[in-house]
Amino acid sequence: MTPSPPTSSTGIRFGTAYYWEYQRAPDLKRDLDLMAEARIDTLRVGESVWSTWEPRDGGFDLGWLTPVLDGAHERGMRVLLGTPTYAVPPWLQRKHPELAVVRADGRRVPWGARQEVDFTSPTFLRYAERVIRQVIGAHGGHPAVLGIQLDNEPGLHLIHNEPVFERFKAWLASRYGDVGRLNEEWGLAYWSHRLTCWDDLWRPEGNTTPSYDLAWRRFQAELTTEFIAWQAGIVRELVPGDRELTTCLAYQRPALHDVELSRHLTVTSGNAYYLPQDALAGDSPVEITWFATGPAALLQAADRMYASREQRFWVTETNAGSIAGSQLNLPPYDGQLRQAAWALVARGAEMISYWHWNTLPYGAETYWGGILGHAMEPGRVHDEIAALGAELERAADDVTGLTPDADVGFLYSHDSKWALNFQPPLTPDGRNPDPDSYERVLATFYQGAVDAGLQVAFVSQVKRLPVLVAPALYCLTDETAAELEAYVRGGGHLIMTFRTGYADEEARARTEIAPGPLRALAGVRYLEYSTLLRPVPLHGLGLEDVARHWADGLELEGAEPLAHYDHHHFGRWPAITRHRVGEGTVTYVGTLPGRKLTAELFRHGKPTALVATRSQQVTVHSAVNARGERLWFVHNWSDRESTATLTAQATEVTGRREPLPPGLLRLAPFDIRVVK
Repeated sequence: MTPSPPTSSTGIRFGTAYYWEYQRAPDLKRDLDLMAEARIDTLRVGESVWSTWEPRDGGFDLGWLTPVLDGAHERGMRVLLGTPTYAVPPWLQRKHPELAVVRADGRRVPWGARQEVDFTSPTFLRYAERVIRQVIGAHGGHPAVLGIQLDNEPGLHLIHNEPVFERFKAWLASRYGDVGRLNEEWGLAYWSHRLTCWDDLWRPEGNTTPSYDLAWRRFQAELTTEFIAWQAGIVRELVPGDRELTTCLAYQRPALHDVELSRHLTVTSGNAYYLPQDALAGDSPVEITWFATGPAALLQAADRMYASREQRFWVTETNAGSIAGSQLNLPPYDGQLRQAAWALVARGAEMISYWHWNTLPYGAETYWGGILGHAMEPGRVHDEIAALGAELERAADDVTGLTPDADVGFLYSHDSKWALNFQPPLTPDGRNPDPDSYERVLATFYQGAVDAGLQVAFVSQVKRLPVLVAPALYCLTDETAAELEAYVRGGGHLIMTFRTGYADEEARARTEIAPGPLRALAGVRYLEYSTLLRPVPLHGLGLEDVARHWADGLELEGAEPLAHYDHHHFGRWPAITRHRVGEGTVTYVGTLPGRKLTAELFRHGKPTALVATRSQQVTVHSAVNARGERLWFVHNWSDRESTATLTAQATEVTGRREPLPPGLLRLAPFDIRVVK
C-alpha cells in the first residue's frame, strides 16, 4: 500500500488524549471549553476501550462518542480516532483463552493489562476487523476526524505461540531455501545443531545461536509491521482520502522496526516521555529507560521519530504531570513543560499532545498526572500549558513546516541493536550482561554531539552529512562498508566505535582481522580486546577523562593516535585514533570515553551559527520553516540564569517579538527563546 501524503497545517497542533468515558462525573462542555481556552485543538480518543465499543460479543455501542466529535467540531478542534485493538475486552479473552501470548518461558501472558493476545491469530483478526469496521465506519467520516490511529504502541511482546513458530519455520524456508544452506549460514555443526528438515528446528526459547536470534527478531518485527499494514488497508477503505494514518510508537518495543512500519503510515507518531525536575538538567547523566533523562535524551527521542519517515512527526504522548508509578511523583518545575515542547518542535514535531486531559482516579495509571489533577480543577500545570498554547498560536506562521537542521548523522541499525541485545559487549556490574549495550553506546555519542553544539539526524543508510557516526555497527554488510569508504574518500568524517564491523549481516563474527572490511579505512587493526571492569584514566586532545567498559587493543596501520590509556597494561595501545583517507577522515574510538572527551571528538568544522554557546546547560538548535527562514531555539536547562551570544541582529519569535542586537542573549532559569 502507498499511503497518501500528509495534509499540511498551519503552526503546531496542540492536543491531549481525552477519555470522557473514563470519568465518574463527566462534564463534556466544561472540558471542551477549558481545552479551547488552553488553545488545545486536537483530541485523541477511542483507542483503549474495545469493551465500551463492543460490551458483548457482536453487540456494539457506537453513539457515545458522537457528542465528543460534535463538541470538538463546534469549537474548531480536530480528533485523532483510534482503533481499539490493543486492549481486548473480557468476553473475548474468556471466549478464546488460546489467544493469550505465550512468552519465551512457555507461560501465557495473563489477562488484566493490555496487549495480551497473539495479534497474528486468524481468530483474533476476525474480531479485530469487525470492531475496526464498526468504529471507523461509524465515525471515520465525521468532519472533526483528522486521522486514524492504528492500534497503539505495537510490538510489546515476542510472540512464542505455536502457530507463530510454525510461520517462522516457513519464513526461514522462504529466505534460505533449504536446511543445508541454513546449517552453513548459522554454523549449526556447533553443539550438534545441524538440521535434516525444517521440523528439526528447535523452539526460540531454548536458543543459544546468535544468527537464529537475529532472524527471530527480524521475523517478529515483520509481524508487527504486517499487523499495522493490515489495519491501514481496512481503514483506508472506510475513510476519506485526506485522513491521516498513524500509530503511537514506543521505540523501546522489542518487536518493532519503526522505519519499515512507518512506510504504511502517512505520519509517524510516538511517545516523548521524560523525567522532569533535576533530571531534565543539562548535566544529567545518560540513563537507558523508556523515558528520557536529560535534554539530550529528549532530543534523541525526537530525532528518532523524525528518522522513521524522514519527515515531520506527531508527539501523541508526552507528560503533562508526573509519569510512571505511584512512587515517582515528579511534576515539572516551572518552565519545563514549555522547554520540552519547544525542544520537540525544534526537532520536527508538528503536534504536541499531552497524556492526558485529567488524572484518572482508578486503574494502573492512577498517578500519571494529566493536565487536570484528580480534583478536575485547573492548576499550575493547566495554566502553563494554556500559556504555551497561546505562545505556539502566536508563533504559528514562523513554525509552520519546520525542517530541522543536522550537522551529524547517526547510522542506526536495528540488526545491530538486536544482535547486541543477545550478546551484549558491556556489563553494568562486572558480571551480568547489559542488554542495552547498543543504546548505551549510541546515547554516549549522541550526548557528545549535543555537548559539542551539533544537531543530529538518525539515518538508516549512509548519507552525505559533514559527520557520520557508526555507533556499535556490529552487523555490517559488505555493501554498507563500501558506502562508508566512498563517504570518507569523498570528504566525510566518519566516527566509528568499538564493535563496528565485527560481525556480518547474520551476526557472525568475521573470521578476519578486525575491524574487518573497515580495517584499511580506519588505519588500525586489533586482535585483542578487553572488558574494563573499572574506569581507566584516559588522556588526549588536551583533556583528562576516563575510559569505561571496553578497550580494543588498537595497532596503528596508518592512523595517528589521539588519546591513550594511563594504565600499566592497556597503555600500550591508543584508545582513539584518526586516519586521513582521500578527502576525508576516520576517527576510531576503541572504548567508551567520558563525556568531556566524547564531546571534544565532535568539536570541529561547525558552521558559524547565529547563536553561540559553550555552556553545557545551554543548547542551540535550528530549523528552516516553510518560508525558508532559519529559526534558532536556545534552551537554558538549568535553575540559574544563563547567557548565549547572538552573532548578528535577530528577531525574537517568542516573548515580545522584538529586534535583538548582537551580543548577549539572556535566559532565565528553565527558559527557551526562539529567534530568527
